[in-house]
Amino acid sequence: MHDDLITRAKAWLEEDPDPETRAELAKLIEAADVTELAPRFSGTLQFGTAGLRGELGAGPMRMNRTVVIRAAAGLAAYLKSQGHTDGLVVIGYDARHKSEDFARDTAAVMTGAGLRAAVLPRPLPTPVLAYAIRHLGAAAGVEVTASHNPPRDNGYKVYLGDGSQIVPPADADIAAEIDAVRSLNDVPRPDSGWETLDDSVLDAYLARTDEVLAAGSPRTARTVYTAMHGVGKDVLLAAFERAGFPAPALVAEQADPDPDFPTVAFPNPEEPGAMDLAFAKARETDPDLVIANDPDADRCAVAVKENDEWRMLRGDEVGALLAAHLVNRGARGTFAESIVSSSLLGRIAEKAGLPYEETLTGFKWIARVDGLRYGYEEALGYCVDPEGVRDKDGITAALLITELASALKEQGRTLLDLLDDLAVEHGLHATDQLSVRVEDLSVIADAMRRLREQPPTELAGLAITRAEDLTRGTDTLPPTDGLRYALEGARVIVRPSGTEPKLKCYLEVVVPVATHADLPAARAEAAGLLATIKRDLSTAAGI
Repeated sequence: MHDDLITRAKAWLEEDPDPETRAELAKLIEAADVTELAPRFSGTLQFGTAGLRGELGAGPMRMNRTVVIRAAAGLAAYLKSQGHTDGLVVIGYDARHKSEDFARDTAAVMTGAGLRAAVLPRPLPTPVLAYAIRHLGAAAGVEVTASHNPPRDNGYKVYLGDGSQIVPPADADIAAEIDAVRSLNDVPRPDSGWETLDDSVLDAYLARTDEVLAAGSPRTARTVYTAMHGVGKDVLLAAFERAGFPAPALVAEQADPDPDFPTVAFPNPEEPGAMDLAFAKARETDPDLVIANDPDADRCAVAVKENDEWRMLRGDEVGALLAAHLVNRGARGTFAESIVSSSLLGRIAEKAGLPYEETLTGFKWIARVDGLRYGYEEALGYCVDPEGVRDKDGITAALLITELASALKEQGRTLLDLLDDLAVEHGLHATDQLSVRVEDLSVIADAMRRLREQPPTELAGLAITRAEDLTRGTDTLPPTDGLRYALEGARVIVRPSGTEPKLKCYLEVVVPVATHADLPAARAEAAGLLATIKRDLSTAAGI
């Protein structure tokens, strides 16, 4: 085993075009460091519906230039097999370590394969790339980003010409083409021949952001904004200025791109502590709301002041607020969300007489809904302009929530007041998550197996009225690895994360509310139920 491992590592080293990862790997080979080499050569990073994502480093189980060049060659072969012999591939990237290198390698591979390649001018938000695909009539798009993953990660996200992320069977077809790449020496990579775009694509995207707002709507809400060390700041500030909102007060420590994300353990607004600096700025400037993007600015977090304390709204709360705002503005078309998001959206759509659809998790599914007008997912993703960006977009979502806050401000009301109204109208929909991050992925597989073999019959004293194993698919959903439980007045979904080593359990309880005066009691009841469901589910799953 030891000799075989060293042989494979040496073969990889011979092909590696990157001096940094070559030096790293040569050192490990020289020291015969099997503990470090074994996990890097235990397989290959699998290309799936989220593309690629993993830790940076040398070897086939890490993100590096070799893995990216092979992925790009596989994508090029797939596009040609689909008849795009000279199609355009547009490439965007964030400000993480190696992102620019991976973008340049992708452009070189596409050019070498006879396709046309165009690279965005600098690190820009993912939604700008998603917009550029359709704007430029591209056959495909690639975004080099690991979104809100830890600093040591990077990733590779693939979109097809319809502007939405790949779904089966395209992912498996591309993976097969990647596997067919024998050697990096077989992949032509010229030094030039692709186009570096100017700012006209960004300008077109920004011009489009105005369209998410209603003409003549109030634009008075004051915000604090953090880019979470990512690439959102310049684009968001430009969009806010065009719209005529007051300039956001910036969280200076997190305003500019920094691939080391020095002020946060995980650069994700949902993670504990990530919003602390933004809240400190809010205490200093007393805005109407706090807005945060994740590092590639496709997600948007919103925080509000409640009893003199700043608190982040849940993704489901923002999802419902934006839906109510769009309904109020007379939006037509289908409202959609993934199965792990709150059922409140369905109630809002039904009352407004609008079509409603549930999809599997991820915007690759939500963006494909026919006649989509608005889609959201509880993980802070909102698609408010599907004609422009068929993906989540943290810039346009920030504009729309600030417009809503401005309209409410003119009436002497807040986002929390509107949430109260929605609870009285549709019942209090309270959601929570039990999320377990693991070092060892077998923990997740064991928990899923245990729930399948010994399914719970009740949670928090509520009988489970229906248990579905989603690997079998349903009338409306293709198969996916997940379990869904319907309870009297509650719902639970359990699934492994598609992008991180996490097991995620999504909980929702619905408590009827007669009047505004009944809200405090309903909230207390909901909180108690959620806590008990969490405890019972944790026991049932053995986590």
